[in-house]
Amino acid sequence: MEISLLNASLLIIAGLFAGFINTLAGSGSLITLPLLMTLGLTPHQANATNRVAIFFQNAVAVRNFKQQGLINYKSSLFLVVPALIGSVVGATFAVNINEDILKLFIGSLLFVMFFVILLKPDRWVKAQAGQVNEKPAVWQIIIFFFIGVYGGFIQAGVGFFLLAGLVLGVGYDLIKANAIKVLIVLCYTGVALGIFIWSGQVNFLYGLILAVGNASGAFIASKYAQQIGVKYIRIILLATVFVAGIKVLFF
Repeated sequence: MEISLLNASLLIIAGLFAGFINTLAGSGSLITLPLLMTLGLTPHQANATNRVAIFFQNAVAVRNFKQQGLINYKSSLFLVVPALIGSVVGATFAVNINEDILKLFIGSLLFVMFFVILLKPDRWVKAQAGQVNEKPAVWQIIIFFFIGVYGGFIQAGVGFFLLAGLVLGVGYDLIKANAIKVLIVLCYTGVALGIFIWSGQVNFLYGLILAVGNASGAFIASKYAQQIGVKYIRIILLATVFVAGIKVLFF
């Protein structure tokens, strides 16, 4: 399969922006999913191919956050494992769902996340950061299982749910929560990607080109996470999500 220079450039630019947003907050896939479908992939193929870029993006971010001392693999295991198990359920469901339903789900999600972003979720995400227990409670483990189900099913928007769970549910501050978030996403994305590859739905050429952009964006964001804010990113994301939602649902 061949790809034009213009389409390759679009994938890298969109990936750069998505990787940056995904690492600092979430919902970068709301940009890359519509683009992949615009370039000719079916909703199933776009959902599967996007995971290639997500995997490399989070591998780069985890490395940088680890070097900054923001990730402890041992303490994170209690949250990673339930999300990992949930992702298997979600990815398996995504492989078998009707294509028209998947397209409707992605388009509807774009508009739902538009209003979530519009209401400035960063305010309530930061509000209760504080005490962190050594081991999460059972209800916290259950929450991360269902977040894993959603993340395995469709990547778009999972970052906000993870941040909410890590900050409001567990008690991490926003910077540490972002670091743990990318570790969780890296682990369950590896499993979900394996399922999508086995199903034959991954376009590796598009996925690897997109990964160049995602990984670059993740490197920048994770390298300077403690100096960069998301205020202006959200303004751009609002416009992008709105336009993308209209395109997916109506065009």
